[in-house]
Amino acid sequence: MARITRATDKRPLAGRTILVTRATAQAQRFAQLLEGAGARVVQAPTIAIEPPASWEPLDAALAALDTFTWVIFTSVNGVLMVERRLGARGIPWSAVAKKRVAAIGPATAEALAEHGVRVEVVPGEYRAEGLVERLRPLVGAGDRVLLPRAKETRDVLVVELRRLGATVSEVPAYQTRRVENGVERLREALAAGAIDAVTFTSSSTARNFAELFSEEERSAWRGRVAVASIGPITAATAAEYGLATDVMPSEYTIPALARAIADYFSRVPKNAGRRPRRSE
Repeated sequence: MARITRATDKRPLAGRTILVTRATAQAQRFAQLLEGAGARVVQAPTIAIEPPASWEPLDAALAALDTFTWVIFTSVNGVLMVERRLGARGIPWSAVAKKRVAAIGPATAEALAEHGVRVEVVPGEYRAEGLVERLRPLVGAGDRVLLPRAKETRDVLVVELRRLGATVSEVPAYQTRRVENGVERLREALAAGAIDAVTFTSSSTARNFAELFSEEERSAWRGRVAVASIGPITAATAAEYGLATDVMPSEYTIPALARAIADYFSRVPKNAGRRPRRSE
């Protein structure tokens, strides 16, 4: 049921409907931030996070933690799945804490801190390229790196670390599955102009969302539905489907994305036909 917004509600997203495509298990905090700014949030997850086809590679790597110099986490999902397997194998988090640990961003670092793991490296730019630059003077020949992450992801980190001379063990900690529930309802809402913005928090959410619709349908939304992407990699994926990003924060985090969306709509009159320049 749609929430009734009072005329006196001065919050920046009051009267706006924001579509969240993030996996259900991860969407709550994002939805809360948007709702706190006055938005009506429609959750339409386009991905689900699932275990890999086999736990064997990750289990074997965790059993051999003593042989690694670094453990690098590129998402909170990776931390959650490693936690699951450490518990199943009876291995304490202290075994990870003894290693040199890097994280792609503050949310991942916070998830590790909850387990007593001190993160040595968090890049200023929360993507693989930024992580590589921070690791460049720290990783070299003879180092062994454990990289538990999604089954299918960008290979920038692996390629660059190997160029530095490190031996990289990339193991699948989880995989994403496309979700297509409620597509017709979503199609109708977008066609009717009932959605003010669609949000993408990863390339997989952008890709899976875009592929639910035809090129003609996506083109029809332009000018009426704002596209909000968490960072440049995600924005580039959305652009491949003709979905140019209108809102992108300078810090690639969920709280920053929520703030950028609020700032964007605070500058857009209700029922305006034109949008401001991209919020960054």
